[in-house]
Amino acid sequence: MISTDIHALVGAYALDAVDDLERVAFDRHLQTCEGCRGEVDELRETASRLADSTWSIPPPRLRTDVLAAIGRTRQLPPAESARPEPDARAAVSRWRRYTAGAAAAGILAAGAGAATWAVQEQRVRDQSAIVAAAEQRAARTQAILAAPDLVVRTAPMTGGGRVTVASSALQGASVVSMRADRAPAADRAFQLWTIRDASLSAPVKAGLLDAGEASAAQIVEGVPGNEVFAVSVEPAGGSPKPSQIVAQVFLT
Repeated sequence: MISTDIHALVGAYALDAVDDLERVAFDRHLQTCEGCRGEVDELRETASRLADSTWSIPPPRLRTDVLAAIGRTRQLPPAESARPEPDARAAVSRWRRYTAGAAAAGILAAGAGAATWAVQEQRVRDQSAIVAAAEQRAARTQAILAAPDLVVRTAPMTGGGRVTVASSALQGASVVSMRADRAPAADRAFQLWTIRDASLSAPVKAGLLDAGEASAAQIVEGVPGNEVFAVSVEPAGGSPKPSQIVAQVFLT
């Protein structure tokens, strides 16, 4: 069934969550609606950025297989010199030194190998946590953008750029995409806010970008129910309240 408001399909279309009839109708709509084309591009970019952390994790048996191979591999003794030894006792002493050195090297190598595996295992755990977090963000993003009550609103930024807020009251959250034409100074940062009323009283912090960063894509919980989503430029560490607002998206 095609929505009576064709614009409402923008979120589902961006996620390819429409049926064939809706897709054909919205494809035709995009040919004449520049606003929807921009929103589709923004939403696809946002979903991609929220789920762009991909990692190559070693297979779980790799450590076991390598350690087993080390245990099966016999160390070779040092090659014997072709030159005859003038003293048999000197030869025995030298062989013992070589053997002791090889054993010490083996012990050191084993210790280094164990330390390396400990580091690798920690990295695998860290990477697994990052992947899991990225998958959760992607699933949450898709749920918000596919919500039947999705409302998408945009506003320009002072100095160039745009903020897009895709909100779902059913999901109780919004997907926010912000892209400025110019990054703030190295000691300044964009800060995000949710504001309950249009008088801009009682702003609530919704995120802080890294100093000098010009774009962001993130999920903000609880945006539905607020009247304004704002972006301001603040000192790198952030501010308790907005001091220089550069964008306001009115949500109601």
